[in-house]
Amino acid sequence: MLELQNICKFYHAGTVNEMCLFEDFSLTVGEGEFVSVVGSNGSGKTSLLNLICGSIPLDAGSIRIGGRDITRMPEFKRQRRIGRVYQNPSMGTCPNMTILENMALADTKGRSFNLRPGTDKSRIGFYKEQLSTLGLGLEDKLSVKVGVLSGGQRQAMALLMSTMTPIEFLILDEHTAALDPKTAETIMQLTGKIVAEKHLTTIMVTHNLRFAVEYGNRLLMMHQGQTILDKKGREKSDMRVEDILDMFNAISIECGN
Repeated sequence: MLELQNICKFYHAGTVNEMCLFEDFSLTVGEGEFVSVVGSNGSGKTSLLNLICGSIPLDAGSIRIGGRDITRMPEFKRQRRIGRVYQNPSMGTCPNMTILENMALADTKGRSFNLRPGTDKSRIGFYKEQLSTLGLGLEDKLSVKVGVLSGGQRQAMALLMSTMTPIEFLILDEHTAALDPKTAETIMQLTGKIVAEKHLTTIMVTHNLRFAVEYGNRLLMMHQGQTILDKKGREKSDMRVEDILDMFNAISIECGN
C-alpha cells in the first residue's frame, strides 16, 4: 500500500513566484490497484510521481510504502522498490550499451557491484526469454546497441527492464506520449499484460483519455494539486471518454478559457 499523508509542496518558495501546488494533499493506493491519472497541464500529475519516487523533496507531510516511512529516503534507494518508465524512451535505457548489457544492468538493480564481469553469460537464456515476450524480435539482437532501436522498441525494453527485479510499485509517466498511435497501442497492450502477470500496483499518468478509461481499475482526475475525480471498480468501468471531456470543458470554462 502507498500512502501520501498531508502532503505540501511549494515551488520557488520565498520569491515573488512562490506557488503552492499541493497543500494538505492525501492519497492512498491499495495493493494491486492500477490507477490511471489524468488532468490538465500544471495539475500536479508529474509532480505527484516525482514526490513518490523521491525526484523532488516534500515540504511537509509523509510518504509510506507498506507501512514504512520513505519520506527522507533518497531516490536511488526508492528505485529498489519502485520501477519507473518515462515519457522519453531514451531515459529508460542506455543508448551506447547493447541490448544484452542493458538487460544485465537491469537484472542487477539494487545489488552491490564487485570486480566481476558486468554480464553473466548464464543469464543470457533468461534475457532472451524475457525479450521474446515483447514480440519484437529483440531476443535475436542482443549485440545491437539500444541507441539504434526505434522509440517503441526502446520503450518496450524500458518497460521490461523496470519490472525485471521484484518491485512494489510501477510508475508510468506518460510512457506512450512520445510514440505514434500504433506503437502506443502496442506498448499499452504490453503494459496491461505485464501489470496483470506480475500483479503490480501501478500509477499511470496519461493524456490519452481512452487509455485512462480502458486500462486500470481506478481513475483519478487532478486539478490544481487536488483530486477532483476518483472512480474505482464498477464506477470506473462505467466511465466514458466523453465523461472526462465534459469535466475538462467545465474546468476550462471555470478558469475562463
